[in-house]
Amino acid sequence: MQARGEARLAWLLLAPAVGSVVAIALFPLAWAVRESFHLHDLRAPWLGEPWIGLANYAEAVTDGRLWLSLAHTVGFAVVSVALELALGLLLALALHRAVAARGPVRTLALIPWALPTVVAALLWRFLFDGPTDWLADPLRAWSPIVLADVWKTTPFVTLLLLAGLQTIDESLYEAARIDGATDWQQFRHLTLPMLRPALLVALIFRTLDAFRVFDLIYALTGGGPGTATEPISLYAFTVLLQNLRFGYGSAIGVIVFIVTFGLALFYVRTVGAGLLEEET
Repeated sequence: MQARGEARLAWLLLAPAVGSVVAIALFPLAWAVRESFHLHDLRAPWLGEPWIGLANYAEAVTDGRLWLSLAHTVGFAVVSVALELALGLLLALALHRAVAARGPVRTLALIPWALPTVVAALLWRFLFDGPTDWLADPLRAWSPIVLADVWKTTPFVTLLLLAGLQTIDESLYEAARIDGATDWQQFRHLTLPMLRPALLVALIFRTLDAFRVFDLIYALTGGGPGTATEPISLYAFTVLLQNLRFGYGSAIGVIVFIVTFGLALFYVRTVGAGLLEEET
């Protein structure tokens, strides 16, 4: 009887948080799924919102611009996340070893991450929008995008990896040095294995964020020149709020959700499962 009362109290305490998650996350997702099965075009309101089943998804399969924007997103995610992990690891190692003025140095390193994304995008646009006109070239326009994203979000990766480094017992390094291990051997066989959980968290967070990139590219290039730097989130925005095709835009949004959710599951079930096997 007492256990039931405690369980009931626990659910009552959790109710506000669960209700907030449902209202903020699940309800918009459910509404987008509903919209994706209807023909909802504000350019032709006299058509109403008829049920069309999977027609929007069938259109997405044959939409060349959607596939191109998805390719842009994948390429951006691979390059930017790889650079952020590499630079974040180097910065985390440097900050972890720093002794003098450790606090101020760590604070300064986090300044780019604290800036609003739009501010960072406009800053890099100002830097590259010069005589050479980088932003007008379909290939070179990706340089300021990747650099701006790496500059802004590498401190976030650094913070996660620095927290992971601080959990490693220093006595392990002392024992390794006594056994004659070099700095590289300590890094390869001690630091990296112990840091894999933090690397996994950073990889998941940054990959998901990169696949949903919108504001950075919207403020920096607007997806241009033409559609040369258009990610899938920006294409969904164009279809949904500029072309006013709510049904098809919602279908693209659902596709973005499925892709990012699938990536998260892949990382957790492969890399995460490998970590659990090593610990056991």
